[in-house]
Amino acid sequence: MAAIFFEIHKDIPREGPGSNESTRKAYGLLQGLPPRPQILDIGCGPGMQTLELARLTDGSITAVDTHEPFLAELTRRAAAAGLQGKITPLVASMFSLPFPAKSFDVIWSEGAIFIIGFERGLREWRSYLKPNGFLAVTEISWLRRDLPDEVAQFWAANYPAMKSVGENIDLIRQTGYVPVDHFVLPESDWWNDYYDPLEKRVAVLREKYADHPDALAQLAETQAEIDLYRKYADCYGYVFYLMQAR
Repeated sequence: MAAIFFEIHKDIPREGPGSNESTRKAYGLLQGLPPRPQILDIGCGPGMQTLELARLTDGSITAVDTHEPFLAELTRRAAAAGLQGKITPLVASMFSLPFPAKSFDVIWSEGAIFIIGFERGLREWRSYLKPNGFLAVTEISWLRRDLPDEVAQFWAANYPAMKSVGENIDLIRQTGYVPVDHFVLPESDWWNDYYDPLEKRVAVLREKYADHPDALAQLAETQAEIDLYRKYADCYGYVFYLMQAR
């Protein structure tokens, strides 16, 4: 099942909603960074946001992921963009990061903190930040309270820990940060570099795996997630949360 997951996600620009525009907007909200910040990008995937961070900063970026083909793709893209000198790809798990405490000025994670859990990620990653360092993450969040049954049931099964924006900001305060800012990613951030290419990939793989029920079931799950957002984009979205360690 893992193999088909990575085949579904192979060669698409991003591994979750986002855009270079949103990365730039978020980075611009971090005030008081040193001239050459040390940045850790957790769950970097193929690194679209890593490359944009490298364009935005004179600092250096350590980009970690557990899937080596993603890091190989990031390395290829960085070399093509002339940015390889700023980026160090590293195979590592967000559950056991191999860094000393207080190593980074900024920890960045787009579309990945849900893997460890929002609250746990905030608590555990904080130790790797220098004093007054910043954490910038995107997390899928409820945008409405009155939810249709279909959308509530889907996410209860797939990500029961999803919270509202207000609840997540409360968690930010409770885990030792000062909220800096937050914004909802626009719907285009879901489609342009993520769901549109993902949906095309699903269509291709349905033909390839026409005689493989397990693969078809996972492809159907991916399509169902895309269709759900198409219907209920006003109910939930990814939110960029920016915070500073106290």
